[in-house]
Amino acid sequence: MKKVVLAFSGGLDTSYCAIYLREEMNLEVHAVIGNTGGFSKEEIALIEKRAYALGVKSFTELDLTQTFYHDTIRYMVYGNMLKNGTYPLSVSAERISQAAGIARFAKEVGADYICHGSTGAGNDQVRFDMIFNTIAPEIEVIALIRDRHLSREEEIEYIRRHGVDFDFKKAEYSINQGIWGTSIGGRETLRSDRTLPEEAYPTKLTKDGSETLTLTFDKGEIKGVNGKPYANPVDAILEVQRIAGPYAIGRDMHIGDTIIGIKGRVGFEAAAPMVIIKAHHMLEKHTLTKWQIFWKDQVSAFYGNHLHEGQYFDPVMRDMEAMLEKSQRYVSGDVIVELHPYRFQLVGVRSEHDLMSDKFGSYGEMNLGWSGDDVRGFGKIFGNQTVIHRLVNNEK
Repeated sequence: MKKVVLAFSGGLDTSYCAIYLREEMNLEVHAVIGNTGGFSKEEIALIEKRAYALGVKSFTELDLTQTFYHDTIRYMVYGNMLKNGTYPLSVSAERISQAAGIARFAKEVGADYICHGSTGAGNDQVRFDMIFNTIAPEIEVIALIRDRHLSREEEIEYIRRHGVDFDFKKAEYSINQGIWGTSIGGRETLRSDRTLPEEAYPTKLTKDGSETLTLTFDKGEIKGVNGKPYANPVDAILEVQRIAGPYAIGRDMHIGDTIIGIKGRVGFEAAAPMVIIKAHHMLEKHTLTKWQIFWKDQVSAFYGNHLHEGQYFDPVMRDMEAMLEKSQRYVSGDVIVELHPYRFQLVGVRSEHDLMSDKFGSYGEMNLGWSGDDVRGFGKIFGNQTVIHRLVNNEK
């Protein structure tokens, strides 16, 4: 029998695929889940149980959390990346690591096919197809749900006809949780004039009052929380989420242009990503020059959009990563953040690389490194080109 590696989540679509690939296409099905930090051990165990109940030959969990951080998250922090100034690329970024991990696994086991359960209406179908074809061009890609134009009812009826009766009751809200945030879809996200209600968010408000949080960055990476050092930034991210999540921080609605050219809306909650990105951004304002910040912003906007659209393996991404990483050599220090219900406030920074040094003067107060005559001459020369233009062209 020929082998197929199925990107398996345990949901309705991939459950249908597991049976169809085995029964109708006579393939040996190897179910694989790419865990980027969004599944607990208990959830993985339940998904594995489901996979074997569907008749798969094997089930494998790929723990991709560290890879996701090293290859993707740290660059999103370096670049303060928020899609359309709002969304921390929670799902789109993790899909890259998942697709790449599954494609490499398929090559290792000598698979003839790779199958994913994406529909034809979203971004994931493009990301999975493109990355599978990039890493494993010799392996044919199957997308049953997209290509067979199946309804939810047809899938459920097919699965039950084959003796499997999982509870596929349609949830009111679809949730995709990962280490870099949780996306939420529901009836409100299908319209332009609604927002998600309180009950739609998985993390509830359980803290009141306020709390001070101190984040320590070392060359752009988060390496400490409230004075406790973390050798592994993933652990630091999880700690920030543990502290900030119960304040219901980081909720918003992302409205953007999909890869296939239509507008899309999705709700999300991302307490740790939003606090970390904004704190890192403040530290950069203190430790980078204005032209470093300017060019980083240009590179980050392009990098984030290219990443969102699944173009991670374009070699230009490695070029931009080199620039982003080099820019972080002095982005070290502490950032003080104050947490409140539904919001947070950046208080300030402490860094030996702070360019706001009183050795040279205080803004609006006094100067120590230049004289009034220096500034008078500078002001005249600095505006020379504009003065000459107006005089030559007789502009009023």
